[in-house]
Amino acid sequence: MIAHFPILVIVVVLLAAPIVPLVGRKNWVFGWYVATGATLLSFLMSLSLLNTVLTDGRISYWLGNWEPPFGIEYVYDPLNAFVLVLVSFLAFMVAVYARKSLEAELQPDRLTPFYSMYMLFVAGLMGMVATGDLFNVYVFLEITSLAGYCLIAVGQKREALMASFTYLILGTIAATFVLLGIGYLYMATGTLNMADLAQRLPDLYQSKVVLTAFAFFTVGLSIKIALFPLHNWLPNAYTYAPSVTSTIMAATATKVGAYALIRVMFTVFQPDFEVTVVHVTQVLIFVSSVAILAGSIIAVAQTDIRKMLAYSSIGQIGYITLGIALMNEIAMTGSVVHILNHALMKGSLFLVVGAIVYKTGITHINDFIGLGKKMPVTMAAFTIAALSMIGVPLTVGFVSKWYLAIGSLDAGMWYLIPVILLSSLLTAVYFWRVIDNIYFKKPEKENADEQTPPGISEAPALMLVPTFALAALCVVFGIFASVPVSIAEKAAVMLLR
Repeated sequence: MIAHFPILVIVVVLLAAPIVPLVGRKNWVFGWYVATGATLLSFLMSLSLLNTVLTDGRISYWLGNWEPPFGIEYVYDPLNAFVLVLVSFLAFMVAVYARKSLEAELQPDRLTPFYSMYMLFVAGLMGMVATGDLFNVYVFLEITSLAGYCLIAVGQKREALMASFTYLILGTIAATFVLLGIGYLYMATGTLNMADLAQRLPDLYQSKVVLTAFAFFTVGLSIKIALFPLHNWLPNAYTYAPSVTSTIMAATATKVGAYALIRVMFTVFQPDFEVTVVHVTQVLIFVSSVAILAGSIIAVAQTDIRKMLAYSSIGQIGYITLGIALMNEIAMTGSVVHILNHALMKGSLFLVVGAIVYKTGITHINDFIGLGKKMPVTMAAFTIAALSMIGVPLTVGFVSKWYLAIGSLDAGMWYLIPVILLSSLLTAVYFWRVIDNIYFKKPEKENADEQTPPGISEAPALMLVPTFALAALCVVFGIFASVPVSIAEKAAVMLLR
């Protein structure tokens, strides 16, 4: 059984998707049990795979025992085993949280279909991470996207439908670009296996077909990760979707898209290609810097907490792409570790927002006055995650920014450090507004009863435990940073070899 973990880690979640409607016909709670159990099993198997990779090296699993490149291959190395653990862990945490949150935000007849789509969404993400076949990346990308459209549209507000439609249009454009890129590479090489492509492409780097394929991949995946200025689908999707959808998408979907971009740039193609042939690194450094600052500046202007976090995510994606573009091991380590760090930080923040919505129904920042006393544990989790986003030492946010800053110096680009510092200052500004309302600002006497609904207390334990667990990990991995950093370093060396 252990020998088949490379495929079972995805199959368990994928099979749960049709099982959920069957067991949920009588009571939707049974569907929740299936979703939670499936994600827990997948997380445990992904941990086993990561341990095997770190101790024994790369894993290659041939589906149907067909030898690649003719058969489909699942490959596990330090990079994707690391990302797989992250995705499965967050899927489990959000599944635990979802029971109470969705019960309050969705109509009963929509709960069972939601869990089924949730399973498809997670299975698609994990498939994108695990597969060593480029066309399979597209297949799983489409599974994730189609499920994601449904998870957004199920929101009760009318704006959710428009947000889903916008994501559908831009997501379809992105998927079309990716598919065209795959088609051009197949036309040039006759193979879809990533390792096989890596061997055949260097002799074809000057081919216009190959150059066009790279351009399609870069633009398509940039849309998927919402890299500024290709981010228009993201703010409304995060704002009007159910809290569970916002959390899982913010914590995992864009990170898996960033992983796919890294895999294409440094596995399918080689680092020399980006530097000497297409000269994309300078462009990506500029775009990433603009994204870091633009996302933070626009977030300062927001009054809705979910929109503020959405624009914050756009800025944080810039950190990941900046590390990719700097093309040295230190910066790449920062980029890979920021995939984990941002997932923990933003996952915790969106779970906090979901808890606030569950207890009060409010999302306007000015209405958060006094929540520090009424929901102390929830607000403590928010504060920890917010400090981590700012980059306070002993938090994961500091670790990422430190490696990116040192990587910038190593690349001779000291002028990127002020960009990182300015973004941290802007992050402090927009999070301080929230913290000030939570803990320090007192309601005006004449409007004291209108600020927050009476009788507010902590969210249920099923919501509180995952929320605080993610916030606690922001500190744990900030203090014991050597654990994720050691894996990220191995990934960086592998990518840039």
